[in-house]
Amino acid sequence: MDEQITDLAQAWASAEEHGDVDFLARTFTDDFVGIGPRGFMLTKEQWLGRYRADALRNASFALDDVAVRVYGDAAVVTGRQVQQTQYRDPSGAFRDASGQFRASLICVRHGGGWRIVGWQASGPIPDVPPNRS
Repeated sequence: MDEQITDLAQAWASAEEHGDVDFLARTFTDDFVGIGPRGFMLTKEQWLGRYRADALRNASFALDDVAVRVYGDAAVVTGRQVQQTQYRDPSGAFRDASGQFRASLICVRHGGGWRIVGWQASGPIPDVPPNRS
């Protein structure tokens, strides 16, 4: 079961890197909420809308140092999110949002598979060793 969830987390990171709106739309629950490192909150549609409007661009996006904890039909994935990202600000200019973050994905078993109900990140963190001690 942990492998299924780890695979989901890696597929999510790949979809984020490539702006794969179709995968994200299928993978997020309808009530998905993403909470960013500066406290912003995005619904599923707001999250997907950033890619649809070309307001978020990832040159690279990876999740490593992954740990999975399963609680029945729910799971928490923690890891280190490393990204080279730009976002479009309200003036239309692209700003850098690259860095390393500690990230958590909250997953639920749904319809025979796993889906993502939430994401939260903290940071950016300057130098984070990939292994917890």
